[in-house]
Amino acid sequence: MPSADSALETAALGRARALLATPLPKDSVWPVLCAAAFAASTALMLATAMIMAPPVITEHVVQSHR
Repeated sequence: MPSADSALETAALGRARALLATPLPKDSVWPVLCAAAFAASTALMLATAMIMAPPVITEHVVQSHR
């Protein structure tokens, strides 16, 4: 039987099969969110430590050239 004489519409049948197919499982966002929060908190802690740390050179640079 040629496809032109078929009583079934292949486009409609394909659309119906796609609508009846089981949906794909969605990926969880929590691991990515936790990793981003960890990276941000680590960066903030490093920045705080760099600001709060005492300077390595204890004498003024201008005084050392005199």
